[in-house]
Amino acid sequence: MGSEGLAVVVAAHEEAERIAATVGALRGAFPGAAIWVGDDASRDGTAERAMLAGAQVVRRGKAHGKGGNVTAACEAALSADPAPRLVLLCDGDLGESAARLVPLVDAVEAGECDLAVAAFARRVGGGFGVALGFARWAERRLCGFEARAPISGQRAMSAATLRTVLPFARGFGMEIGMTVDAVRAGARVGEYEIDLEHRATGRDARGFAHRAVQLRDFALVFLSRLRRR
Repeated sequence: MGSEGLAVVVAAHEEAERIAATVGALRGAFPGAAIWVGDDASRDGTAERAMLAGAQVVRRGKAHGKGGNVTAACEAALSADPAPRLVLLCDGDLGESAARLVPLVDAVEAGECDLAVAAFARRVGGGFGVALGFARWAERRLCGFEARAPISGQRAMSAATLRTVLPFARGFGMEIGMTVDAVRAGARVGEYEIDLEHRATGRDARGFAHRAVQLRDFALVFLSRLRRR
């Protein structure tokens, strides 16, 4: 796959330990692609390490949450000259496994689907599945799509498809809103199993607090899309 005409947008917040490896893996897998890192007001040097690794950084002085952060980075990528034909979204904690995202871009380029989503081949960390189960139910209820990976942040699409789903829903509701909006706009969604790694949350107080925020954002995006019907 030639990566000219491809923009990669990486979502990052406090990812100083992994962002350089993620950007490096993406540069190796997609030579010639424009790599953008959306840094959501990190205080650990994430932005600086991303720039040193060769990425262009869109930095927020104040945290806006994942949806707002990635929206800003995508808008910057789309306004570049020349504008990209394809866009790959991914999370900043993938490290070297980010190099395995090539099948997502290939699937869109080959016309297999309009929105390609990565399903993790192996489960890493996580809680008891309440938030994930709600996300699956919400997508099925809102647009009829039966998702295996409803909240995966690893997604490829054409620039035209991206424009139809911007701006993203707030916070962690971004992926649910994206899928629902894409399906409602007539886009074909495909899921692809890929062996990826990431910094997972555990079954401790911090992990459950994170999933509580996720569930809140999932509920908010569900209600917002329910009203749009």
